Amino acid sequence: MRYFLIALIVFSSLSAAAQDTLGYTKTEIIYARKDGMALTMMMLVPKERSNGKAIISVLNGNWVSAPRMMDAFSTRPSIYVAAGYTVFGVMVSSQPRYTIPDEITDLKRAVRFIRYNARQYNIDADHIGITGTSSGGHLSLMIATADDKTASNSFDPVDKVSARVQAAAVFYPPTDFINYGKPNPTNTINQQALVFANVAAAFDFRAWNDTTKTFVSLPYEKRLQLARDVSPVNFVSSDDPPVMFIHGNADMLVPLQQSETIIARLKAANVPTDLIIKNGGSHGWRNREIEEKNFVDWFDKYLK
Repeated sequence: MRYFLIALIVFSSLSAAAQDTLGYTKTEIIYARKDGMALTMMMLVPKERSNGKAIISVLNGNWVSAPRMMDAFSTRPSIYVAAGYTVFGVMVSSQPRYTIPDEITDLKRAVRFIRYNARQYNIDADHIGITGTSSGGHLSLMIATADDKTASNSFDPVDKVSARVQAAAVFYPPTDFINYGKPNPTNTINQQALVFANVAAAFDFRAWNDTTKTFVSLPYEKRLQLARDVSPVNFVSSDDPPVMFIHGNADMLVPLQQSETIIARLKAANVPTDLIIKNGGSHGWRNREIEEKNFVDWFDKYLK
């Protein structure tokens, strides 16, 4: 027992020292409970130079929030923390059990939870940015283009708080699931492509059936409408926050066209936007932090 206590003290000391070296403290937070599970996020707080503003980093790829993403987020140095931001790494429910609308609902809850507790976290509730990569970028855009409706009749005070953000910056996000890569005059879902990309379960939209007491598949037309409803390109409006994009022109998984299409809509709505094209960049590349520094400048400009 004595040796166990010594080991625990040593481990705790090493952990504290590691956080000191990284320049921030980290705290895991439960922001919701769902189907008997806890939905969590990791808060990184700069030890020095805090600017009182927040960045939400959506930890998600292929519409999956995996533990390894949280591990990587909470142990690597953050350029946002170094710039003075409090950063929240948010996990949401994942395919194949949950579909994209479920994940959007979770992320809205996370934004509301952070805003509701802003004073406790020493951040300004009116200066919250969001960022993500690929599907994490898509979910970020669904928040950025969302309306400002709240559940005013809810018994949970968190539900009565806005889920809006004030700026967004994303890497190579899907934005239009109907016109994917090129215009699609047939307005159909490419199921074969979804299976090939290993994301079909994220689009397996179902509804509860009171007769069978099970979740059942929706008719094709309703599934098609839901595919439109989770495409942020369809929800751009003049009150959206400024959005920055970084996208590789050799991305074979999420075509550059996906960023270009929504940027055209943002510009038409007079929303500040910018695109950096990574020449030769595929769906991810080494030393991406070089380009990501542009996101810091973007948040500095629009979260001032």
